[in-house]
Amino acid sequence: MTFNLRFANPADGPDQWQYRKELVLETIWAYQPDLLGTQEGTVPQLEYLADHLTGYEPFIQHRNTDPTCQYPTIFYRPESMVAGAGAEFWLSETPTQHRSKSWGSAFPRMVTYGRFCERERDLWFYFADTHLDHISGQARLQAALMLRRHFTQLGEPAILVGDFNDPPGSEVHQILAQDGSPFRDTWELLQRPEVEVTTQHKFSGELIGARIDWVLITPPFRLKAATIITYNLEGRYPSDHFPYLSDLEY
Repeated sequence: MTFNLRFANPADGPDQWQYRKELVLETIWAYQPDLLGTQEGTVPQLEYLADHLTGYEPFIQHRNTDPTCQYPTIFYRPESMVAGAGAEFWLSETPTQHRSKSWGSAFPRMVTYGRFCERERDLWFYFADTHLDHISGQARLQAALMLRRHFTQLGEPAILVGDFNDPPGSEVHQILAQDGSPFRDTWELLQRPEVEVTTQHKFSGELIGARIDWVLITPPFRLKAATIITYNLEGRYPSDHFPYLSDLEY
């Protein structure tokens, strides 16, 4: 599952984090993904999930946490998954420099990833979570090239999830999911039309924008099913994005 949490913004009024945080928990529990990639989480939001998301562990042992950052963050179910080593880097010209940004990016952006395998299975793979910039198209392009190059060089099966802030058909999508990339877009594998398909809704539940939250996979993963989750409680939504869930096998 990929799930943009929407950062804790006081300007959201009745949709502020404090009023929907329990609904975020309920949404995740309702679908129970083995691996979850969240975006936009501030440190207090991520600490809340770490403390209250029963059945899940945050995958952050490789992170030097900075309270000024919003982090893409992985959560996993220890009941079903074994976690290995992890790492992360900034999507910039200086990827090892903390909070670095390049190419006109509005904010520092990063990717976090780790090695996982299912319990009782031998195949280790990478699960990665990222959030590309919402302002600079050049920053998104360069980040996409970095991501494709990095995971191609690692040479192991991989799942890449996140908020890519670009629609299908964009150059970013072509770099990551077409044109020689090892990744494929799970929604496209369904061979469904993109008409009236979105993962954004500004807390309204109405279709706004495009499908910008993706789950990308390499072989040997195969797609069984996928759904854009519109879970809500009497018209109240856990975020301004719909989570997106893919059911995979190998």
